[in-house]
Amino acid sequence: MPSILFVFTSVDKHLKGGQTGWYLPEAAHPYYVLAPHFQIDFAAPNGPNPPVDEGSVKNFSGDKESVDFLNDEAVKTKLKTAKILSEVDHKNYDAVFYVGGHGPVIDLPTDPVNIKLASDFYNSGKITSAVCHGPAALVGATTTDGKSIFAGKRVAGFSNTEEEQNGSVDHVPFLLEDRIVALGGNYLKADAWQPKVVVDGHLITGQNPASARPLAEELLKVFNKSK
Repeated sequence: MPSILFVFTSVDKHLKGGQTGWYLPEAAHPYYVLAPHFQIDFAAPNGPNPPVDEGSVKNFSGDKESVDFLNDEAVKTKLKTAKILSEVDHKNYDAVFYVGGHGPVIDLPTDPVNIKLASDFYNSGKITSAVCHGPAALVGATTTDGKSIFAGKRVAGFSNTEEEQNGSVDHVPFLLEDRIVALGGNYLKADAWQPKVVVDGHLITGQNPASARPLAEELLKVFNKSK
């Protein structure tokens, strides 16, 4: 069975001191799309028990897959035994997926271990995917000639409008839409909170929580075509 690495943040506080972490449905929805087809491992900069955004748990308390994810014994084990990012070898996986949340904008963009890992996945021609704020984890990743992996690529990610409507502009060190554009990406978006998934070669990105499930479905299609 092919394998995919889910990468989570290890940050539990945003820049204003409020609780944050990874965003629940952005892990749960892709997990249940992909689990029948992939061996899935979890990893985070600090390894075990990456912190979930408590607001996302509350906001999605009526979402079956999100509730199931938190109560799933296999998932609990994966979270408790999440790999430390520095111990991960991209050669052991067929794809990588970055879970969103405000946390990933804080630790993953500047983490040298993550920057190398993301670059290695991309430069190996393996599916490199991220949803919502997850693409922030890719802003430091470069091609073999030193250019941003976003340069000249079509890319989605959490929009400035959504950040403003969410009241969280000052919770993160940069606005993802602005950074993608600054890196030479062709930023594409749907109306706020509507699903948007962009596939450009083996780079797959999604705009917001509503994009998490369709991103996983696209990932599966792209992977199956490449076999």
